[in-house]
Amino acid sequence: MIASTKGRYALRVLADMAESAKGGEFVALKDIAARQEISEKYLEAIMKILVENKLVVGHRGKGGGYRLVKAPEEYSVGEIIRAAEGDIAPVACLAPGAEKCDRYDTCKTVAMWEKLDTIISDYLDGIKLTDLISG
Repeated sequence: MIASTKGRYALRVLADMAESAKGGEFVALKDIAARQEISEKYLEAIMKILVENKLVVGHRGKGGGYRLVKAPEEYSVGEIIRAAEGDIAPVACLAPGAEKCDRYDTCKTVAMWEKLDTIISDYLDGIKLTDLISG
């Protein structure tokens, strides 16, 4: 698994929102973009993904922006990366919904890949958004 900029930026954005939006207020996209040094256009695409995955909610107009839909301690790094990246399986045959290859039942390496997949998922799911912002 190699996290793309989309996954890395999604983590930075949600951490930024968790730190700057005390009390659940909306945070302006331009403010997040400025603090994180991410172009607003690229950030809009990331926010769309986060809204679609119900990690944030958006509001237009005066006082609008984005806010978290739950408390920062309820977000895992794993769910954020999965939302942004889609899949974090280390090999294609372990991706959700993937068809098993013809050699799956006799593959000498599949058990190792499954264990790595479990280790990665358990690790990322064990880290909360609050862990990122607390250092």
